[in-house]
Amino acid sequence: MRNPFPNNIYLKRSIDKPSDMRGAYFRDQTAIIHSMAFRRLKHKTQVFFAPENDHICTRIEHVMHVATIAKTICQGLNRLGWNLDVELAFAIGLGHDLGHAPFGHDGETVIHKRLMPLQTSFMHEIHSYRIVEQLANKGKGLNLTYAVKDGIITHNGERFEQFLQPSLSPNILENIKDRNYLPTTYEGCIVRFSDKIAYLGRDIEDAITANFIRRNDIPALIREKIGNSNSNIINTFVNDIIDSSKDSEQICLSNERFDLLIILRNFNYKYIYHNDKRLLYKHYADKIINSLFDYLLELYHCFGKDYPRYEEGFLKIPLDKTFGNYLEEMDAFYANEKHPEIIVADYIAGMTDLYALDAMKQISIPSSLFHQ
Repeated sequence: MRNPFPNNIYLKRSIDKPSDMRGAYFRDQTAIIHSMAFRRLKHKTQVFFAPENDHICTRIEHVMHVATIAKTICQGLNRLGWNLDVELAFAIGLGHDLGHAPFGHDGETVIHKRLMPLQTSFMHEIHSYRIVEQLANKGKGLNLTYAVKDGIITHNGERFEQFLQPSLSPNILENIKDRNYLPTTYEGCIVRFSDKIAYLGRDIEDAITANFIRRNDIPALIREKIGNSNSNIINTFVNDIIDSSKDSEQICLSNERFDLLIILRNFNYKYIYHNDKRLLYKHYADKIINSLFDYLLELYHCFGKDYPRYEEGFLKIPLDKTFGNYLEEMDAFYANEKHPEIIVADYIAGMTDLYALDAMKQISIPSSLFHQ
């Protein structure tokens, strides 16, 4: 099975580059891995904020899980006669969550609410595209291929479909403003499945470690038909996708496994994502990001883009200086931006959880105490 459009569409970049021995999609992988946004994922929450616990999954581990699962599905289907590009699938997996804000989906929700008065939105899929296309490299972007960017912006990990097939026409990526788009490649469809497979099982393991649930709390039908561990869950769904899709023109799950996927999803939402203990941390995420947003917006309104060029002694706390440095290095990119809220949202979304906490500490504790 081949992707529906000519190969030159998928390989197109914003700026043409000569090919090299790595191949286009492996080259995209290296660009993503060497980006600042990718490195920051190691200190960004997946579901549980626990930077001191090495056994809790972070966002960087999640994207590696997604990339490897997607690559495995591609390899399995290729052995059965498909013609999928494993490097493309891996690149999409690596880049799909670059746009996540600190504190996971809780942080994303806060930033979204702050931008709503501008009649715009904040979605991590679209922000991931904004990073690779525009924000990275001081406003120059990563110059990735169309196919990788398309897979990133359409990965939509929150919608659970049984069947996926590439879009009937190539997506115009800069026009995408919501989650109502399908990937243009089969590899993108596979990553969309892989995202769910990766987080449902891994989040159960983390919830057990965090004492939110016990292993025996997993629904009996799931334990009987799939198993009670992350490896069982991944293995079952990966094999089912390969077997169900091999003679199809769609990437799909069997009826039985899809029903089990929905049972598993509902269990996770009820007992993990909407758990009262986890929702307590949502309150802190709301407070931290709203406070930072208010502070940086006021700072911008007071001094505008010129304030970083004042004498350094004028800057009160380290956050002022780092935000000022950001404005200075992104000056050309934001030259026509009329809404400082967009600039502040970009800056906060790039923060790691730990940096957001440190910034909150700076704006909350008097400097005479903070520097003692």
